[in-house]
Parts: sequence; structure tokens; C-alpha cells
Amino acid sequence: MAAITTIKRRIGSVKNTRQITKAMQLVAAARMRKAQEAARQSRTYNDTARELLTRLSQVTNVNQYELFARRTVKGRLLIVITSDSGLAGAYNSNALKAYIGELKKDKADGVSSYTITVGQKAAHFVAKLSHTEVVGVYRKLPESIDVAYLQPIMQTAVDLFTSGKVDAVDVIYTHFYNSIRQEPELLHLLPAGFTQTEVGKDLQQAEFEPSTQVVLQVAARRLLDAQLLQSVLESVASEQSMRMMAMKNATDNATDLVDDLTLAFNNARQASITQELAEITGGAEAMK
Repeated sequence: MAAITTIKRRIGSVKNTRQITKAMQLVAAARMRKAQEAARQSRTYNDTARELLTRLSQVTNVNQYELFARRTVKGRLLIVITSDSGLAGAYNSNALKAYIGELKKDKADGVSSYTITVGQKAAHFVAKLSHTEVVGVYRKLPESIDVAYLQPIMQTAVDLFTSGKVDAVDVIYTHFYNSIRQEPELLHLLPAGFTQTEVGKDLQQAEFEPSTQVVLQVAARRLLDAQLLQSVLESVASEQSMRMMAMKNATDNATDLVDDLTLAFNNARQASITQELAEITGGAEAMK
């Protein structure tokens, strides 16, 4: 009887857990659709921004502009994007693994490393490291992320780059391909135009007004802001997708466990009934 009671209690506990994971799965699915749409809507603008930066670097000597200046890399700033909470599968571990790989490269090349963390998981992880200097920690991302929220991050990166303290700024984020595939990637943010992108025919024939120099000074910073925003939007979409899949797997596993426990409960109850019948039959025989 004690075994039956224990199994029954475990079934109730697993069912309660399944209700929680199912609810979290539905919430993550709703957030994923919203984040996925936000990421997709801004991709065209972001791709055009990369093309424009590449084109600007082709038509003029951009080294005279501080955001485009290419120097020997002696210091590098890494902006690593993770989530504030867990239960998102391998989302955080994959991003942090990519981050560690970049830190090892810097250490091997004798490059000074600086870090800005976005998300509580990255903040907790980087706090334990000794071979990088943390220059910014950002937690609690709002549900609706815009360029204004990311301005402090971008301003810190620009200040470090223009002052010469760092010679490159890279972003480690998770690119959202679809609900099944999300992969950590490295975005070269500064110097601007460092990542060469194929330029469309229309943009190749475009003329810049009033001049290329004015466009460089005015538009470059906004185009960089767009790239940073896109990397955050891609990461958020990836996070919610991986959390949805993790909670779905947890719900499915809980269902399988309930089935196994129910079978064990029925077997134990049947064994108990059989034993009671055997005892009654044995007692009746003994009384004859």
C-alpha cells in the first residue's frame, strides 16, 4: 500500500510539472512569433545598411573617418548577448562557448580583451573570468527593443574605438534561421564596413548627395545602430524559439513519465488486489 501511495503522489507531482512546462511552452511560442516577426521585418534594412557601408568604403578613403579607421588590433571589445533567464535549451551555453573561443584567440594573439554583457546569464558567467575587463553590464531587456535602449551600449563601443583603447568591436549573438536552427555568430561592428558585403547593382550606380563625406559622417552611426539592433532581435527570437522547444521536450518527457508511472501504479494495485484475494482464499481454506 505504501508503494501505491508513493507512486500516486509522484504521478500528481509530474502532472503539476507538466502543466507548468506546457504553460511556459505556450508563452514562449507567443513571444517567439512576435520576436521572429520583429527580426524578419528589420533584416532588409540591416542588409541594406551593410551594403551601404561596404559601398561607402569602396568609393572613398574611409581611413580618415574615425569609425572606419582600420588599425592593427591590439585591443578588442566583445559584446556578448545572452538571456536573463534559463530554461532555454543550449541557447546561453552556445553563445558563451563562442565567446570563450574568441577570448582564447585574443589571449593567443596577445590582444587585450574588453567585454560588454547583455543578459544576466552572460553577466554571471563573465564575472568569474579574470582575463577580460568588463566595461558594461546590461540586464532585463524590455519586450519591445529599439535603438534608443541600445544607445548606451553603442556609445560605449564608439568611445572605446575612437579613443584607441580598442581597435575592433565584435558582437557575439545567436542568428535565427528558423524555429529549428539557431546558431551563434560573430558580427564585426567596428571598424565600420569591415565585413565586405556584395553590393547590389542599384547601389553601385547610386550617387551620394550632398557628398560621400557628408553621408559618411551622418549615416554611418545610424547604420551601425541598425546592425547592433538586428543582432539583439535575432538573439531574442532564437532564445524564445529554443525555450519553446525545451519546454515542449520537457512536456513530452513528463507525459511519458506519467504513462510509465500509471502503468507501475496499475501493476502495483493489481498485485495488491491479487495478494489480498490470495490471503482471503488461504484463510477460507484454513477454516474448512
